[in-house]
Amino acid sequence: MSAQNSVKPSAESLAASAKAAGGKGLPPVHKWNPPFCGDLDMRIARDGTWFYLGTPIGRPELVRLFSTILRKDDDRYFLVTPVEKVGITVDDAPFVAVDFEAEGTGAAQQLTFTTNVGDRVTAGPEHRIRVTRDPETGEPAPYLHVRAGLEALIDRKSFYRLVEIGVDHPCDGKDWFGLWSDGSFFPIIESEFLTQE
Repeated sequence: MSAQNSVKPSAESLAASAKAAGGKGLPPVHKWNPPFCGDLDMRIARDGTWFYLGTPIGRPELVRLFSTILRKDDDRYFLVTPVEKVGITVDDAPFVAVDFEAEGTGAAQQLTFTTNVGDRVTAGPEHRIRVTRDPETGEPAPYLHVRAGLEALIDRKSFYRLVEIGVDHPCDGKDWFGLWSDGSFFPIIESEFLTQE
């Protein structure tokens, strides 16, 4: 066994590998197939805070770097470089949409979101908005598809702002309250239930 194979993965080794593989734009993590090196004590909390060994990662540039090598395979999350793949824990969604800009109206409206790691994503056919509801409390949880199966939880203040610009629209034979962006309608809740809440 080589010395390289006996080294336990760490945040430092991942950051070094990610920097070495980096270039302009996002790294092609979908093309990389390194060996699985085990799980790393890294967690992304529901509020978007990244933790390593139980401590928040305080360097935004390091969090951004890690976010570019994040990949979801089935229901698990991994940090992937050309030479190693390690599992991490994600409490909910790996990103948080912390703000958005709306331009236009109706079907021509464009909703462009900014995530906690600096990604800018316009909701549309490739970047869908979905809303789930907690079965016990009924509280909505809105998500935006960012890339390759990775989603951002839309934060509460942004969701409240989205609701202010929502409209009623027929969808699948029912009237829904929802949002337009980039020619797509994203249902939030059936219109009939709005009067009950």
